[in-house]
Amino acid sequence: MLALPYRIVVSIEVIILPPDFMMTEDLDHRFSCLTWEQIKILDQVLTEAIPIHGRGNFPTLEVKPKDIIHVVKEQLTKKQIAIRDIRLNGSTASHILAKQNGTSYKDLDIIFGVELPSEQEFQVVKEAVLNCLLDFLPKCVNKEKITAQTMKDAYVQKMVKVSTDHDRWSLISLSNNSGKNVELKFVNSLRRQFEFSVDSFQIILDSMLNFYSEVDSKLSEDSSLSVVAESMYGDFKEAMDHLKYKLIATRNPEEIRGGGLLKYSNLLVRDFKPADEAEIKSLERYMCSRFFIDFPDVAEQQRKIESYLRNHFIGEEKSKYDYLMTLRGVVNESTVCLMGQERRQTLNMITILALKVLGEQNIIPNAANVTCYYQPAPYISDRNFNNYYIAHGQPPILYQPFSFHIHMQSGMV
Repeated sequence: MLALPYRIVVSIEVIILPPDFMMTEDLDHRFSCLTWEQIKILDQVLTEAIPIHGRGNFPTLEVKPKDIIHVVKEQLTKKQIAIRDIRLNGSTASHILAKQNGTSYKDLDIIFGVELPSEQEFQVVKEAVLNCLLDFLPKCVNKEKITAQTMKDAYVQKMVKVSTDHDRWSLISLSNNSGKNVELKFVNSLRRQFEFSVDSFQIILDSMLNFYSEVDSKLSEDSSLSVVAESMYGDFKEAMDHLKYKLIATRNPEEIRGGGLLKYSNLLVRDFKPADEAEIKSLERYMCSRFFIDFPDVAEQQRKIESYLRNHFIGEEKSKYDYLMTLRGVVNESTVCLMGQERRQTLNMITILALKVLGEQNIIPNAANVTCYYQPAPYISDRNFNNYYIAHGQPPILYQPFSFHIHMQSGMV
């Protein structure tokens, strides 16, 4: 049994901004107005067509984010689903706020703040989104016999629904073969809206969407457009400094599903450094503890890690090995909630995944850091069998007749 060695204390703060909201010096430090340069980048993101790839014979849909937001909002309003606001979330928001630092994004994460008091509203939202996709099909397509279920099978990457005492939200992710999925999230309540300070930003889109709806609107510096961003971390300036200088900081990682462990390892691989070296070791232990509470079985852990690799390393195959060995190092050094055998099973699983990644890339690891234990095939005992050729200058690889086990020295991390 895994025990949680701490109490989880949750506070929920709801801040609703009026439509005519303007920044003042006395405003909560969670918020900041976008500069003109940032508004231009936001406009580029919202007006750039993103391909939604269909399965089978279904055509690729070219969708501009501002257009799909508009039609979804319109459909929800018709269905009497109350919308508080619409926001751009996560890595896309970080990219807009700090593009000059080389920040990039994959998923386009759009949050609709809505009221979902019952199961019926969840279903209405789902059907509204799927029906909206019909509007983006080419005109030559006969839409009469295409159902919502057909559109789901053709264009939806994944669907998630969470309905608990503290969290009520749903997610519809639209497929993109390059990993740049359009993710529409409908949130009634969400206890934890960020993992780390650098991905805690949300840009409130309502003023931008109202501007697009105006006839003959043309974006310029004289448009008198005010767009507000919020850091869910709590301190906007501090979070921006972390993003600018590539620093890792979070609060209460035990509140995050999975503890933020996989995201933390990803940040380390991308050359982010802990904002507080002394505090991070304690946070690492909380991350590991929560990860193993949420995923206690080795098979579950493996599925979660493999899913993370598929979703976050598209086109970055060579980074997968470094990521896995970084993750292994954190687990090895900071796991305190597992028995010795369980810990070794997890470490071996991560090691095997790392070697599998190398095998897929035809890369041989540095043999000085690898010891392989395995049961030799029967023909090895044949005296006429030739030993493996070892290239000159390479340290020898040690083979020992034990049951399969792989040990990676900590020097590889």
